[in-house]
Amino acid sequence: MTDSLTNQQKLKYLFSLPVIVAALGYFVDIYDLLLFGIVRIPSLIDLGLNPDTTGISILNWQMFGLLLGGILWGVLGDKKGRLSVLFGSIITYSLANIACGFLPYIDSPYIAEIYMALRFIAGIGLAGELGAGITLVSESLPKELRAIGTSLVAGFGLLGAVVANFTVELSGSWHIAYWIGGAMGIALLLLRVGVVESGIYKDVSKNTAINKGSILLFFNNKERFIKYMKCIAIGLPTWFCIGILAMLGNEIGKAHGLTEDIKPGLAIMWAYVGLSAGDFLTGFLSHWLKSRKKAILYMMIFTLVGVAVMLFTPIQSANWYYFYCVWVGLGAGYWAMFVTVGAEQFGTNIRATAATTVPNFVRGFVVVMTLMYEFMRDASHSVIIGAAVVALVCFFLGIYSVMTIPETHGRDLDFIEE
Repeated sequence: MTDSLTNQQKLKYLFSLPVIVAALGYFVDIYDLLLFGIVRIPSLIDLGLNPDTTGISILNWQMFGLLLGGILWGVLGDKKGRLSVLFGSIITYSLANIACGFLPYIDSPYIAEIYMALRFIAGIGLAGELGAGITLVSESLPKELRAIGTSLVAGFGLLGAVVANFTVELSGSWHIAYWIGGAMGIALLLLRVGVVESGIYKDVSKNTAINKGSILLFFNNKERFIKYMKCIAIGLPTWFCIGILAMLGNEIGKAHGLTEDIKPGLAIMWAYVGLSAGDFLTGFLSHWLKSRKKAILYMMIFTLVGVAVMLFTPIQSANWYYFYCVWVGLGAGYWAMFVTVGAEQFGTNIRATAATTVPNFVRGFVVVMTLMYEFMRDASHSVIIGAAVVALVCFFLGIYSVMTIPETHGRDLDFIEE
């Protein structure tokens, strides 16, 4: 029990090498994940490509890489260990980003296809970072400190979005921003050399009779399958706020009659400022309430109020829109807690698979959200109604799922699934 630990011992756990390395890894991960969205227009114009049509294709290929990588790294993390993912994923996306920095120097008629391929490879690599980091930290910390530890990882990591935006602005060139991201990843590899494997996983890995990393285990048991679907649904409101309200802020701003343009890059940056603060807050809230479910539910309700205000009250200026982005980002900042819940729901033999696939399936659902938004926007001839319908679906599923999923605060993670 952490009650028997001194404050010095608690700090030693919370700032141990696994937590620090996972936080830095997620920082680089978020930097690289959002970098294409930030440099999409200037990079494609410089390469003589269409920012809209080609940009959407490249973004879809990166998203497909995330979905595929989520499964690949999750299975590998359970079969070969959490550290194999922490090393393999960062090598993959760091090299892909360094290669993206050389695109202006490639003279080829297939430059669009090369860009797509590199972002696809980067997407595969980016998929493994958070799930493996959260799993390793969850299994390395005392159970009562898991909420704070995983929130420190995500809270610091999400600041990578802010740094990515400023890096593009200060470097003056999009390809240099890619090189910086790749260099940060390679540097992080050196720090990871000293990290040791999770003790819980080591014990399970010795038993060759245990079925490890099988994605089929999520589908061959009704109760387990429903828990898995609920874990995914809990994360939907977070990516609604990023994928619709922030990324499509220019459309929503026009619908409110704003004469000044909402810049999606700034909207994303301010939403991630809120997300980072929210992740810190949710971890301490969960620790204080002794409940993962209550902490996430309260944050969801706070976010829902912000979404309603954002969509249905007059917005006077772009700065007010960015303020609302911070608001909904703060409330949606239960991202680390949501991934932690996904990790804690399942046994050690499929825990990394759950923690890695769940957030990447949520990211993948952004495509579905966007299609639903476009359909409702065109059908109702209203951007606001289109966004509101998607919000209603996402928050209904999220709130229902968090209210009905088993509580995992203080759960012993030393168990397996059969």
